[in-house]
Amino acid sequence: MRGKRIVYTPAELAWLEANCTLPFADYLAGFQQAFTRPDVSADNLHALRKRKGWKTGRSGRFEKGAIPANKGKPCPSGVGGRHPNAVRTQFKKGDRTGRAALLYKPIGTERRHPDGYLERKINDDLPLQARWRAVHIINWEALNGPVPAGHCLKSVDGDKTNTDPSNWMLVERAIMPTLNGGPHKKRPGFDEAPADLRPALLNLAKVKVKAAALRRKAAK
Repeated sequence: MRGKRIVYTPAELAWLEANCTLPFADYLAGFQQAFTRPDVSADNLHALRKRKGWKTGRSGRFEKGAIPANKGKPCPSGVGGRHPNAVRTQFKKGDRTGRAALLYKPIGTERRHPDGYLERKINDDLPLQARWRAVHIINWEALNGPVPAGHCLKSVDGDKTNTDPSNWMLVERAIMPTLNGGPHKKRPGFDEAPADLRPALLNLAKVKVKAAALRRKAAK
């Protein structure tokens, strides 16, 4: 009761401390059944438990492995997420509004990747990266089947926008660092080299990678 100090007998305090881990509804009901104290409310017992520092053993968090009380129970019609006001503002599958609508590109759209390759949108699924695929890979696989594991496609003429399957050769990924050359190397990269020099650079890269693999094998 507000404004009036509640006095508990030693027996009542002993019972309250011994049963402090009970869920609060059971705690209050059990106390009233044992001692018949109509002057003691739920707020009184809650305040007493806090003053005494009696721990309930519950952190207030949803513990790992605990099963939600409403698991498997559908939300009743007309309440919660199924209330008409809630349904009216819910995101509908397939709807796009605001910036999402402005940025949306239909399936079949092509774009230029920062690395220079042409990409085509093939679906609207997630993740976002899976929505786009290199056009030269699509065209090459249409004739030759999936690119084998450990391999990739390399442009024959060095033009990454030339998506004709005949312009792409299947190579091992392992030779790509050697094939690409770079400013820190004495020889040009495959794409920058004259057309008549490219076959030699390709063979050189294959030999270097093969020799390195043999050295590693011999060292074991």
